[in-house]
Amino acid sequence: MKTDLHIHTNQSDGSLKVEEILQISSLKGMDIVAITDHETTSGVTKAQNIAPDYGIRIIPGLELNTYYKNQEIHLLGYYRDINNDYLQEKLQQIRKERTAVTKLMLGKLKDLGLVLEWQEIENTASFEGVVSKSHIIYAIWNKTERDQNLTINWDNLASCLRPGGTAYIPYEGNPFPDAVDLILETGGLPVLAHPGLIDQSLTEDLLSYKPIGIEVYYGYWAQREEKITYFEELSRKYRTLATGGSDYHGFFSQVEIGEVSVPEKCVLNLMEYLQID
Repeated sequence: MKTDLHIHTNQSDGSLKVEEILQISSLKGMDIVAITDHETTSGVTKAQNIAPDYGIRIIPGLELNTYYKNQEIHLLGYYRDINNDYLQEKLQQIRKERTAVTKLMLGKLKDLGLVLEWQEIENTASFEGVVSKSHIIYAIWNKTERDQNLTINWDNLASCLRPGGTAYIPYEGNPFPDAVDLILETGGLPVLAHPGLIDQSLTEDLLSYKPIGIEVYYGYWAQREEKITYFEELSRKYRTLATGGSDYHGFFSQVEIGEVSVPEKCVLNLMEYLQID
C-alpha cells in the first residue's frame, strides 16, 4: 500500500492543481494520498470528486500554522469528513488573519528595496485561499521570468522570510493548544508536523498537551534515517499514532510524492482512528 499523507496543491501554497497532483500520484503508483493544504479543505473536495478516475483513495486533511512559546509550529489534521460548519468558519477566519500578516511582510520587503505590488502576489494564490509568504516567492519568480535582467538572491530572500528573518512576521492568532482543540472538536486527529524542523526541546511538551499524532516519516531532515528512528521511539513512548509524507508543494519540492516510505500499519491505524472503511 503506497501512501503519502502530506501533499499541498495550489489551493494553498502548492504550485500544482489538484488534477495534476492526482496524475502524478497515479504515475507513482500511489494507493492513498492525503491533501493537506494550509487552512483550507477546498482541494480535498476537488480531489474526492475525481480520485476514483485515478484509482486513488483520499484521506481528508489540512495543515494549520500555529504558535507556541515564540515559535511557529505546524499542525496537520486528518478527518473522515471535513464538512463541519464550525471548522470551515474557523479556517476562513485564520486565512484572513494570515493573509493580513503576509501583507505586513510585503511591507518589510519593500522597505528593504523590493519592488513588488500586492496584486502580483494575490494573483498567484487561489481565489479564497490564504495568501502566504510562499506566494511572495511565486510572485517574485514570475517577475524574474518576465524580466531576464532581474536577478534575485534566492537564499537571501528565503532567509528574510524565515522565522527570525528581517521580513518575517509571526502569525500568533492560532495558538497551538487552540489548534489542537479545534481539530479534536471537529472530529479530526491532530498530528504534529515535521517535528525535526522545530526546537527539539519543545517536541515532548507539545505531545504532552493532549493525545495527538506525530509525523515520523519525513524527507526534508538532515540525517533522515536517524531522525526517523528517534521519532519512532518518541511515538512509542507517547503511544501516539505515527504518520508521514512528502510535504510535496510542486515543481520546487526536493522530495517527490511517494518518496518517503510510510509503513502500512501507520495508515491502517490512522484509518481505524478516523473510522474510515
